[in-house]
Amino acid sequence: MILSGFGLISPIFAIFLNSGITGGSIVAAGTAATIFFLVKSIVQLPLSMYIDKKRSKLGFLWAGTFLVVLVPFIYAFSPSINFVYFAQVVYALGAAMAYPSWFSLFTMHLDRKHRSLEWSVWSTSVGIGTAIAAYLGALAVEHWSFKTLFFIVGGISAIGMVTLLFLSKKFLKDVEDGVSIVRLKHQKH
Repeated sequence: MILSGFGLISPIFAIFLNSGITGGSIVAAGTAATIFFLVKSIVQLPLSMYIDKKRSKLGFLWAGTFLVVLVPFIYAFSPSINFVYFAQVVYALGAAMAYPSWFSLFTMHLDRKHRSLEWSVWSTSVGIGTAIAAYLGALAVEHWSFKTLFFIVGGISAIGMVTLLFLSKKFLKDVEDGVSIVRLKHQKH
């Protein structure tokens, strides 16, 4: 939900920066993307090594997701490009925590015989959700405003975060302990 929610913003973010914010421009859009990818890339490697040493990855997943959820709201209230740049740093730090944690937890419970398929199902569902969201995001801005879109994205992302927080504690503990989801399904029957 969070990745698809951000898909609502992606194709029109440069337009927002070029026409909807003080100090924004096409170069500012490129700078914002550069800030995100550089900060995420620099922080993610050492952070992921630290996360690998920790038994619990859920705390990093939740903390990173929380930071990511804040980003659309920062965009909505950004009076100038510097606030957007700040949002990009927050987004990068959240992604640097959440992505490695999520990938680690997801990988721990993959069925050995279907790893490619299970990763492909995840990738395909995110891709389809993002594709649909890209179109809907453009429609939303055309009919309402960027601020409204940012609130929609923030709301969708918050629902995704709350869903993550309320997943069964036993399920999350089993996944974190590396218990196969297939085995969990069979244990319930």
